[in-house]
Amino acid sequence: MRKLLLATTAIAFALSSAVPAFAEFNDRNIRISNGINADHPVGNGIKAMQACLDEKSGGKLKITAFWGGALGGDLQATQALRSGVQEGVVTSSSPLVGIIPALGVFDLPFLFGTPQEAYQVLDGKFGDMMNEKLEAAGLVNLAYWENGFRNLSNSLRPVTKWEDFEGMKVRVMQNNIFLDTFQNLGANATPMAFGEVFSALETNAIDAQENPYVTIDTSKFFEVQKYITETNHAYTPFLLLFSKAIFDTYTPEEQAALRECAVVGRDEERKVIQELNKTSLDKIKAAGLEVNVLSEEEQARIREKSMVVYEKHKAEIGAEVVDAIIAELAAIRK
Repeated sequence: MRKLLLATTAIAFALSSAVPAFAEFNDRNIRISNGINADHPVGNGIKAMQACLDEKSGGKLKITAFWGGALGGDLQATQALRSGVQEGVVTSSSPLVGIIPALGVFDLPFLFGTPQEAYQVLDGKFGDMMNEKLEAAGLVNLAYWENGFRNLSNSLRPVTKWEDFEGMKVRVMQNNIFLDTFQNLGANATPMAFGEVFSALETNAIDAQENPYVTIDTSKFFEVQKYITETNHAYTPFLLLFSKAIFDTYTPEEQAALRECAVVGRDEERKVIQELNKTSLDKIKAAGLEVNVLSEEEQARIREKSMVVYEKHKAEIGAEVVDAIIAELAAIRK
């Protein structure tokens, strides 16, 4: 009888060890807002993240995504996270500069040459340093996703060197670093609401604009432009932010699952957005636009020309932040 009891106990223990430990997970509804629409690659990332959470939590951690700014703009949603009344948001870095000035580092011109450079920096020590600054502001960055590189389209001429910007009327966002960047290259930088850009290009009120390939494609800018230059002049990450006030109430297992699954979502989102950029570029070429890529030598030359912009904004971003990212990129490029 004693042997039977011991055997039964051993079997029960073995079975319990084989079952995932879902007891460390609670039923949670995780609201994540986005400014973009569900058909954006972020949507693919959210699906991959949810599949990962289902596996790790036994279906207890559920994401409810709100698209198209349904819970407010990126800044408003981020403030809701800081107040502990909303769980998450996927936001680009630029709108948050007023909260964490150091995020302005990602607006600096010609910072990254390739997506791989950006990934190495964001997923490495520099990204960790920025995450500490975010946590101090009440925000946990689960992972850096991708908004992507911005490139130039224009109706005047191919841009193969920085001198080709001279006199070109370029629409830019209302962002001081962007304004300074193009003015420094000799362009006439013109802030303008996004909804006005197509007609301004069509009527030649402006000569050029700058956006990711996907935006150039979906906004049909290729219909009123002749040239595309892959300048890669600005790379903007998306941040998958979580309310620190709420995150701190989660179990260690829940926190670990969120971090790990955010990385799974990140990898899927980056993959899809790269594929979509290639598809959009193919459509732009098929429309008859002349496309060229800035050489590595010219990128380095323009980056050197743009150092005056780095110096101008260094104090507001934080000298230690600017110096750290320049040093890390120099090490990568050796």
